[in-house]
Amino acid sequence: MSLWLGAGRVVAEAGVVVDGAVRVEGDRIVAIGARREIERQPSDRVLDAPQGTLTPGLVDAHTHAAWIGSRHDEYAARLAGADYEEIARMGGGIAASRRAVQAASADELAATLSARLGRMLRQGVTTVEVKSGYGLDEAGERKQLEAIAEVARDPAMPAVVPTYLALHAVPPERRGDRAAYVRDVEARWLPAVAAAGLARFVDAYVDRAAFTVDEARAVLSRARSLGLGVRLHVGQFADVGGAALAASLGAASADHLEHLSAADADALAAAEVSAGLLPVASFTLGQAPPPVEALRRAGARLVVASDANPGTAPTESLPLALSLAARAYGLTPRECLDGATTHAARSLGLSDRGALRVGARADLALWALSSEVALVQPWGAPPLVAVVHGGRVTAPG
Repeated sequence: MSLWLGAGRVVAEAGVVVDGAVRVEGDRIVAIGARREIERQPSDRVLDAPQGTLTPGLVDAHTHAAWIGSRHDEYAARLAGADYEEIARMGGGIAASRRAVQAASADELAATLSARLGRMLRQGVTTVEVKSGYGLDEAGERKQLEAIAEVARDPAMPAVVPTYLALHAVPPERRGDRAAYVRDVEARWLPAVAAAGLARFVDAYVDRAAFTVDEARAVLSRARSLGLGVRLHVGQFADVGGAALAASLGAASADHLEHLSAADADALAAAEVSAGLLPVASFTLGQAPPPVEALRRAGARLVVASDANPGTAPTESLPLALSLAARAYGLTPRECLDGATTHAARSLGLSDRGALRVGARADLALWALSSEVALVQPWGAPPLVAVVHGGRVTAPG
């Protein structure tokens, strides 16, 4: 099917085209230019918003979207003064989500994830990274990953990049043999996940109350040897060396980064590790932002993601994360948009999306907004005319 989309502003890789248009054939962009040039060629369908803005489809490069249940009681406790680590000690946090995942069937997990990704699509998100990490044992993690795989096969969903969050927390029953738990992940569970093709990346949470650098290095090095990419949660509560590990491994991304030295910012940039900024989580936790200026000076690629999860970022809105990145982190509107398109796609190894250019995959968001700058206003759910995913109009506004 052929399609052309017109807008008052087309935010192309080569620059903004005023009163422009994009032509799509199949699942690829075949032309970008002035409206008067593109509209001359007949098309099967036209989507035109003369007062609107056309951008690449958004890419959410860090989510835990395969969760089930609610942790609203923890949010209330946090408002009353409890902190993240205190809530975890009381059996909340990751352990609470684990109990919900254990109680759910794979079909229930898939149905919940499908509904959530459908809502994200209607907010302009055309690609989503989805982590496991709430199973905490082999059966639970496989159940999450298999539910993610089932949803990923649905062409009506955003494209899904599955990540095995292999080291998220030690389950209560294994705290007495922590080293054996890490060995199980490295030697048994991870190779089985890789053999089944259930993940493109492996992630580890390296922090004060999470996993050590040595524990994460063992698992992530094994992941690399199995042909999988690696990502890390780093420095959310303390700098325990996670950023240096990410740089040494050439990780795809290091995310959170609230506690990061200028030297580690330089190391991440030199190793071309994307810096994943998760402003909804730091807002929920009342944290100071990461050292954005140090990351800028170092030349790091700044990625903005929702961190969609039931505890510290209970949201499905990447646009909300963009507004917080601008207001709380001081990112420019252009940095926000690049962080949720071009840079986010690159952090996921997806060279064919995240930008409007000829030959790229036709993942597009047509906004009922007069400028792309309006995306960083606190809409939460900015008004859309339509979303195009792989050349198909999948979510009209």
